[in-house]
Amino acid sequence: MKVYQASQIKNIALLGSSGSGKTTLAEAMLFEGGVISRRGDIENRSTVSDYHKVEHEYGYSVFSSVMYAEWLDKKLNFIDCPGSDDFITGAITSLNVTDTALMLLNSSQGVEVGTQNLFRYTEQYNKPVIFIANQLDNEKANFEQTIDQARDSFGSKVVIVQYPVNVGADFNALVDVLKMKMYKWGPDGGKPEILDIPAEEKEKADELHNILVEAAAENDESLMELFFDKGTLDEDQMRSGIHKGLVARDLFPVFCVAAGKDMGVRRLMEFLGNIVPFVSEMPKPITKDAEEVTCSADGPASIFVFKTSIEPHLGEVSFFKVMSGKVSEGMDLMNMTKDSKERLSQLYCIAGNNRTKISELVAGDIGATVKLKETKTNDTLNEKGCTYAFEPIHYPDHKFRAAVKPVNEHDDEKLGEALHRMHEEDPTLVVEYSKELKQILVFGQGEFHLNTMKWRIEHNDKINLEFLRPKIPYRETITKAARADYRHKKQSGGSGQFGEVHMIIEPYTEGMPTPTSYRFNGQEFKMNVRGTEEVILPWGGKLMFYNCIVGGAIDARFLPAVLKGIMEKMEEGPLTGSYARDIRVCVYDGKMHAVDSNEISFKLAGRHAFSDAFKNAGPKILEPVYDVEVKVPSDRMGDVMSDLQGRRALIEGMSSEKGFEVINAKVPLKELDKYSTSLSSITGGRAMFTLKYAQYDIVPHDVQGLLLNDYQKELEEV
Repeated sequence: MKVYQASQIKNIALLGSSGSGKTTLAEAMLFEGGVISRRGDIENRSTVSDYHKVEHEYGYSVFSSVMYAEWLDKKLNFIDCPGSDDFITGAITSLNVTDTALMLLNSSQGVEVGTQNLFRYTEQYNKPVIFIANQLDNEKANFEQTIDQARDSFGSKVVIVQYPVNVGADFNALVDVLKMKMYKWGPDGGKPEILDIPAEEKEKADELHNILVEAAAENDESLMELFFDKGTLDEDQMRSGIHKGLVARDLFPVFCVAAGKDMGVRRLMEFLGNIVPFVSEMPKPITKDAEEVTCSADGPASIFVFKTSIEPHLGEVSFFKVMSGKVSEGMDLMNMTKDSKERLSQLYCIAGNNRTKISELVAGDIGATVKLKETKTNDTLNEKGCTYAFEPIHYPDHKFRAAVKPVNEHDDEKLGEALHRMHEEDPTLVVEYSKELKQILVFGQGEFHLNTMKWRIEHNDKINLEFLRPKIPYRETITKAARADYRHKKQSGGSGQFGEVHMIIEPYTEGMPTPTSYRFNGQEFKMNVRGTEEVILPWGGKLMFYNCIVGGAIDARFLPAVLKGIMEKMEEGPLTGSYARDIRVCVYDGKMHAVDSNEISFKLAGRHAFSDAFKNAGPKILEPVYDVEVKVPSDRMGDVMSDLQGRRALIEGMSSEKGFEVINAKVPLKELDKYSTSLSSITGGRAMFTLKYAQYDIVPHDVQGLLLNDYQKELEEV
């Protein structure tokens, strides 16, 4: 295989909702590019991408697949991305390393919510978009309705380059208004017959041709002048204008294919080869230090690892993009993240589960290597003396959480290894062992996402799992000041234990003045602060500890033990065993014994005094609350609002955005259990949402009562 230069390489992402036909189109493109000799299909589990066991089982893409085709002396790298929002990792990763997006539209479904979600990501990353109306051979295909929906969703920049002469089971011809020719296929597709446009289609073709000419001219002043002078543009001039409009996202061309029959694919690839920008024409990548990197073979060798996969018989495969210079087999590079040396023992060009060894890859190209020692996704590797370090790919926050445990406790370690490996492959799958909740928590993009994870672990790793309802990380605090004292005394022969602590506790808020006095039951307690310790709690909030001891009632050497006892109770709150936060404690008096006082005595006295005071200080349970943004079609607005209100949501605002109603609300985490599944059910999968931790708030009185009862039952069962 030849080595391609940056001026010959085009990197393309295949995007679209589930069922839009991306994998089938990829198969046809590989066939047309000569990478494979026959086209596989999803039903027979014979496609080059979608080759993992779980993809065969469920019939949908779980992983993105890196592929390539050589076409017209150019190399087209393309990445087939999963369509489900649960596996958004693939699309986000791909948009970070490609330069153009092919957005497939299922012609029988039109513009789906997944299409709109993915288009937003192309906006975020400022990537050119080409729309592909696919499955025109479906009996329910409706091209005109699909285009109307695309224009409603994405604006007048959606411009037809091709339209079908007939749709449905008999689809076999389309009109190309750029070339002003009709393409017609036999029943097996492949190479078309190129014909003049028939008379009955001429008027429609001329009208769409003029619209395309005008759209192309709008992107170049010199072309606009030519258009005004001549009233038209020739094909090369139109290509130039379309290219500029595409790169600037001022024009979204529409092409037509029936990928399953290989109709329209060859012409699409011709367009990609002629119009889509080369790597060298796109904006320069920028390092963490804001340094622009020229995509040139003459620069220092630098690669960015954007994906990690565990492959049968190969082990860990690292997919990378050459950001600068060129890399060759056997080359040593430095990992800028780990400060370790890595050797590129083998280099591959990847086409799904097909791998072609190659000796060298040049700036802009995409390849893979195996068995790197320490390199993971988002790492930058450079030749000696080069200091480039590229920004990591950022993924969306989770939308679904569950607790997981192995059915067989002996599989704990194996489960940990499997979950760690799966996180390496899919960074949106996050694993956390919560010491507080005593659960292994897994976070993902939806219930579908985690169910797929479970299937893979059970079938690939042979570990049986069960999902549990995740516990809520409640917090405890107080709402008023309270006083308590406690004497710990123990005598059992020889030296005993003695320690007495008097303390006052109250709620802590940032910036409140140093305590001076308190009044309880008509008695005033003056505080003489002799020392302050601020403890920033790992679980959020603070503990302020004041030494107000006068006259040596407690020796200063015992105060750390008192604080330790308080911290132990802060870690296991008196109400429900949850962490306590935002409290200040004044230790103002006590007693000690010349022989029997020791650290353990004062730790226990401090612990019990704090617990007693806490229960009299208006204790409250706090719950985590999240900011939730829901985008929903207007006809489902009422149902979604009702559901949110049933989840104790506080609606903070509503607005409209590109055909969606946007609801902003604060919702307790407890009420968000399986919300993604519920929202999908309510809206038929047409809504989307994001959530982000906001704050801790006091739970309502009735909810606190239920939580206290539940905790008491747990203690009784133990």
